[in-house]
Amino acid sequence: MNMKIKNMSLRCQSLLLIFAFSLTIGTIKAQDKPAESAAELAKKLSNPIASLISVPFQNNTDVGIGAYNGSRNTLNFQPVIPISLSPSLNLITRVVLPIVTQQGITAPGVKQSGLSDAVVSAFFSPAEAKNGLTWGVGPAILVPTATDKLLGTEKLGMGPTAVILKQANGWTYGALVNQIWSVAGSKDRADVNQMFLQPFFVYNWKSGAGAGGNFEITQNWEGNVTAVYFNPTISGITKLGTQMVQLAIGPRIPVSVPEGSRPDFGIRAVMNFVFPK
Repeated sequence: MNMKIKNMSLRCQSLLLIFAFSLTIGTIKAQDKPAESAAELAKKLSNPIASLISVPFQNNTDVGIGAYNGSRNTLNFQPVIPISLSPSLNLITRVVLPIVTQQGITAPGVKQSGLSDAVVSAFFSPAEAKNGLTWGVGPAILVPTATDKLLGTEKLGMGPTAVILKQANGWTYGALVNQIWSVAGSKDRADVNQMFLQPFFVYNWKSGAGAGGNFEITQNWEGNVTAVYFNPTISGITKLGTQMVQLAIGPRIPVSVPEGSRPDFGIRAVMNFVFPK
């Protein structure tokens, strides 16, 4: 078990180093270009496949979960790095790596803490939107990076992902979806057959402030279980020293969640480090 955790940790460290190197290169290239306005940055940040390097840290805290009145804190490290493949085509890479601390979920007073499974996505997308409409399609890969078997699936999975959105008059609205099937991993664990759907909308003012929300719908086809959360947020763009940062906060509302995993209350806070090109 210790060797397994060590190998997973090494994989995660390698992943972080690759992204750190890519961010450094992107930042160096951006230094000699004019700074973008807060409104322009807010518009790009509302677009999950914009040609913009960003490093969001999204923290979700849920309390009053299940029969043991448990709690869970999930910090999602989710860097986004665009790669220009040609004048007309971009590749937008995105990683979601959850860092989880939970207590009273599996048994009274019992705590688990560590990495959960990562989802790596790559979207092939047109470099320019047409009439405010843009889209992206590509693969999504479930990577078994969990350091505790209770925090992950112990499965390698893959499948398609896609996003489509429209931007006009300060509004951004669209949806992101992926479907993942397990293709390898522990035979003692249940297969993964899961869809994630995220409709989203936001209005951004010229100051860079924004208000909007998204629905996060997870459908576990294997267990025939559906979970739906609504996440309204308010956001703004500011500077920490010379670093551009987007801040956002709002409640997590369980719309339809199975009784055994439904929280009484949740909150989401985001700190997004932005590296304009």
